[in-house]
Amino acid sequence: MPGALAEPLSVTDGPLTSENAALLRPSDPTLPLEELRARYNADGYLFLKQLLPREDVLEARRQYFSYLTPTEVLKEGSDPVDGIFNPKKDPEHYPGIGAGAVGGNGRPGGENAVQFVDRAIEAHYKEWYVEKLCHHPVLYDFVAKFSGWGSDTLTFQRTLLRNNVPGTKPIGVHYDQIFLRHGEPTSVTAWVPIGDIKVNGGGLIYLEDGDAVGLKIEEEFTNKAKQAGLTEEEARSAFNSNMMATGLLSEYPAQFAKVHGRRWLVSAYEAGDVVLHKPHTIHASTINNDSDGVIRLATDLRFCDSSKPYDKRWTNAYRFGDGV
Repeated sequence: MPGALAEPLSVTDGPLTSENAALLRPSDPTLPLEELRARYNADGYLFLKQLLPREDVLEARRQYFSYLTPTEVLKEGSDPVDGIFNPKKDPEHYPGIGAGAVGGNGRPGGENAVQFVDRAIEAHYKEWYVEKLCHHPVLYDFVAKFSGWGSDTLTFQRTLLRNNVPGTKPIGVHYDQIFLRHGEPTSVTAWVPIGDIKVNGGGLIYLEDGDAVGLKIEEEFTNKAKQAGLTEEEARSAFNSNMMATGLLSEYPAQFAKVHGRRWLVSAYEAGDVVLHKPHTIHASTINNDSDGVIRLATDLRFCDSSKPYDKRWTNAYRFGDGV
């Protein structure tokens, strides 16, 4: 992706340039499993190009934005599959969901956002999303073989279907085990972009060698929690007194990377791409600065080895205030 960093690329606290950012390493899903596993273990992530059939992913995108059309989020006369934001509307009336909501995954937005937020949540239960995308056989079969879990591979029912209209708040710095502490750190997250995302379109970014940093932070957190006298239940919660109120590590990715002497790894994404990452791999997202007004849509799907202890809270569908 020559020149990818030449596009204006920014996070909450400043720009990402060749000084503090580099490109994710893409991988062909047809490579030998041993090589793919080696890359995953070395990098903490595996960026799989065109693992899923592109047309299947785009159909989910079309269905999602067709369902949200009554909220007037889309530009008048545009095709739902394009997901072009309505320039006549206030972006703040169309908030995203998930990590970063104060108070343990609370409801975002005010009164003007009610219809949009309701439909964004209801989309999590639709057949075209749950059956056609979350349980896509190509993805499940790949994870089952890649992980070696086989028939013990369990797809968590709780997913995070996130929209991000241009200019709105991006996802803060975190690693997934923060929200999965009721189980062993054996899960695999599959981040699935639902549509093409330009390099400056709000896609996920990964901290260079972020798995090692996440593991160290988790160890420090465990020690701090013990010293603070937190109960086991309090320590398991992502929203405890030793973390930010949002469960995040930081709202400032540029500063976070500088403190840890790392760069952020970025990429453009295409419908059909999937990124697998480890439980402690640190990631965030950029601000959606797409010049064409394209709404970034993606989902977080998680898998675990059901033969080992896992976080049972993730077997329930997403809902506000579920404390996860």
